[in-house]
Amino acid sequence: MQPVLHSYFRSSCSWRVRTALALKGINYEYKAVNLLKSEQLSDAYRTINPLGQVPALEIDGVMMTQSLPIIEYLEETRPTCSLFPRDPIKRFMTRQVAEMINAGIQPLQYTAPCTADVNMKNLSMIKFIGADRKMEVGNTLITKGFEALEKTLENTSGKYCIGDEVTVADLFLAPQVYNALRFNVNMATFPIISRINDGLAELDAFKVSHPSKQPDCPEDLRQ
Repeated sequence: MQPVLHSYFRSSCSWRVRTALALKGINYEYKAVNLLKSEQLSDAYRTINPLGQVPALEIDGVMMTQSLPIIEYLEETRPTCSLFPRDPIKRFMTRQVAEMINAGIQPLQYTAPCTADVNMKNLSMIKFIGADRKMEVGNTLITKGFEALEKTLENTSGKYCIGDEVTVADLFLAPQVYNALRFNVNMATFPIISRINDGLAELDAFKVSHPSKQPDCPEDLRQ
């Protein structure tokens, strides 16, 4: 059966999986989950993902959630266009950069979400910090994370995050830069991150997985 991806066009985690599927040449059915309408909290969707989050990927008879384990499964079962370097040190670097974004930057920005991305897990945080401060706090937290990421990439990057081959680290970088721009982060202060992101934007897999190319993207946000 054709894989089915439950996704939201502007979800960072969904974007990572879309790029992995594109790089590996896996065709799939796209099922939109409208976070603005709280479809992720419906009883029907909770049977798919009890956490009420996207993405969820139906593949090989299994329903999978969480972007990194999904991508690792795709790597293990579809080794074409490998996303993890064979060299153990470079493989560590790949995981390191991915986790800096996955655990150290992306979750923190949701303490100050843009209005369009309000969902169950950040409503309480908006009330805590105040809706009028969400952009300020988001900008500060992403900037702090990018300062550390920029220093790390000084030692790991080539054309992309880890040398000159696309890896999982790059799949995490592109969506995070997109979010940084939404929070008005000054990307001029992060030349390595910006250079890598510009290079990734030229690759077909990153073009087709971009939020603006998804079927649930509103017309006014399409490029």
